[in-house]
Amino acid sequence: MAYNRRDREQHPAQIHPDYKSSLLRGPTREPLAIAPLTSELTGPLFNQDMLGEFDSDLTKNGRKNGEPLGERMVVHGRVLDENRNPLPHTLIEIWQANAAGRYIHKLDQHDAPIDPNFLGAGRAVTDADGRYRFYTIKPGAYPWGNHHNAWRPNHIHFSLFGPSIATRLVTQMYFPGDPLLELDPIYQGVPTAARERLVARFDIEATEANFALGYRFDIVLRGAAATPMDQKKGTRKREGQS
Repeated sequence: MAYNRRDREQHPAQIHPDYKSSLLRGPTREPLAIAPLTSELTGPLFNQDMLGEFDSDLTKNGRKNGEPLGERMVVHGRVLDENRNPLPHTLIEIWQANAAGRYIHKLDQHDAPIDPNFLGAGRAVTDADGRYRFYTIKPGAYPWGNHHNAWRPNHIHFSLFGPSIATRLVTQMYFPGDPLLELDPIYQGVPTAARERLVARFDIEATEANFALGYRFDIVLRGAAATPMDQKKGTRKREGQS
């Protein structure tokens, strides 16, 4: 399978001065064009058999002695290629803070409680129509030290392995109406025309009565309609930490 050249205008710059740690990690030289070989254009292959019973249900996969705290959600959508064709057998991994804005990570020292019944990580594989579905808890905002009184908006990290390494994508999903989006240099570092692709849509059809609110987040790999990449390339550490 051949791919069109990635449209860099849809993605954030590698160095965005308002996002301070990008000054240290962002490359300063132009990328080299390398002709892809078979290893970059094929595989890896994934299927539903590799998943555990609760891998895609973050309300259950971390339980120890009760329910996780917070607003339950259904997050679902489709994964498509640059020609809007569905991508089946795509591995999606997500990770996030808990409802109080705390990650299960030794470097996260935010003064917020850890939820003993919430792991904050899960995975799913898309079906034949490129569809995926997660149950989780709405993540809380948290301070991140980029500048005075800096807070990250509510968000979920997504990592996708498409049909080949050439379609690998790490990104973030945000929520509609979040006032912190206008103040967040990571979100604001995404080109204006592409920002809304990072914001999920409230979905009453996916909402489950008396249980969980629904949100839809469709993802496009590569092309002019691509979902923008994450500048951090998917680190699970709190933003702003080295």
